[in-house]
Amino acid sequence: MQRKLFILFSFVFLIYLSGCKDRNEEPISPDQQVITKSVASCEGCHTNYQQLKKVYTPDPPSEGGGGCGGDTPHIEPYDRVFLSGDGYKEFKNDVHGKIPCTTCHNGVDGTDNKTQAHSGNFIKKPSAYADQKCSSCHTEIVMRTKNSLHEQGWGQKSMVVLRSGLPNIPAGFSQLSQRMKDGYEVNCAKCHASCGDCHVNRPKAGGGGLANGHAFTKTPDMRNVCVTCHVSRGGHAYFGQATGTVPDVHLTSRQFTCIRCHTKNEVHGDGNIYDQRYKMALLPKCTDCHSGVANTNQYHAAHINTFSCNTCHSQDYNNCGSCHIGGEGARIPSYQGFKIGMNPIPDTKPFKYAVLRRSLMAPDSWKEYGTANLSNFNVRPTYKYATPHNIIKWTKRTQVASGKPCYDACHIIKNSDGTYKNKELYLFRNDLATWEVTATQAITVDNRLPVKWDVK
Repeated sequence: MQRKLFILFSFVFLIYLSGCKDRNEEPISPDQQVITKSVASCEGCHTNYQQLKKVYTPDPPSEGGGGCGGDTPHIEPYDRVFLSGDGYKEFKNDVHGKIPCTTCHNGVDGTDNKTQAHSGNFIKKPSAYADQKCSSCHTEIVMRTKNSLHEQGWGQKSMVVLRSGLPNIPAGFSQLSQRMKDGYEVNCAKCHASCGDCHVNRPKAGGGGLANGHAFTKTPDMRNVCVTCHVSRGGHAYFGQATGTVPDVHLTSRQFTCIRCHTKNEVHGDGNIYDQRYKMALLPKCTDCHSGVANTNQYHAAHINTFSCNTCHSQDYNNCGSCHIGGEGARIPSYQGFKIGMNPIPDTKPFKYAVLRRSLMAPDSWKEYGTANLSNFNVRPTYKYATPHNIIKWTKRTQVASGKPCYDACHIIKNSDGTYKNKELYLFRNDLATWEVTATQAITVDNRLPVKWDVK
């Protein structure tokens, strides 16, 4: 009898353990969420995964490529608007979660009919109308941000309008053809963000939609927000992703996030319109932290006012060019390179020489949007002033072999056989594609280098 009871007890105990194991290890899917609100309400619908899958509208066919960061990840429409998890709990405990949905999004509450719920001048992204929806609480920030580089992308817009033969921004952008404005919105505006794109949603370049159950994040996450947009050059360089590069010293030594240097005041803007990002008064400078460096070593003493800091302390950098907007993309594929040229923005930056990066645009970049060739393409060079986020102390140009002079790795040196050492570091006219020459030859180093280098 005791043996039978022991066997029975053991069997029951094993079943109990099996049940515990299943409960602990099986993931909870969205379908298993406990729904407590009626679907005839905003929250009831958006917390009910099955209801969202039932009523969602498929995305229209994608127009435009993924841009500099590659193809945009696809996230299903119902996943982009699903309220769940710790982020949703955080949102409900936040002051924003106490505001009725229709206060920010308009629309109609109290119905399970999607068409009716999304009527009443429904707004998908309230921060796109920040003057009306955000300014009552965040007045100063909204006033500053609405003309910021982050929200408007004025530098990029300026390049398009000037090369189109139109007045500079902001007036010139409104004079573009509607087809070009549509093309800009689809292809170029993915990374220019309203408040919600940094503080509530995934950036458009990351697939869009709610990042964390509608939670409002005061300080955006560096990897999931900043680098999602600033990926091809910013994040790619900062994390040392390219072959032969290492992460930026500010990351490895100090664990700096983007916001450590690019403060919220800079990101939000100062209310002014800048047609070029280096004109922004709140932009960080190396000397904000590295003061008094002019005489700390022989390199600085010789070049502190001649070369930008990046000229010596950047690694090879991501370049590409000749992009077809809405077409085949960059016809000069991405490559790691390094070029020193004449400073193209001397009125803004004081240096004679600077690091340059190849830019995207070509004369026929907008042909898919009705403009066969930009009428004033040559108004700006095809290489731009660059500040690569891949800083290290000792680079190929600051390290020299024992017994060699300090300039051995960076000056152009004529060899006995008539060839030149280090010439590949500099931008010469013969480095340019045919269609780049007229626009860019003014910032090549041809006939502008020290005479004693004897460069032909």
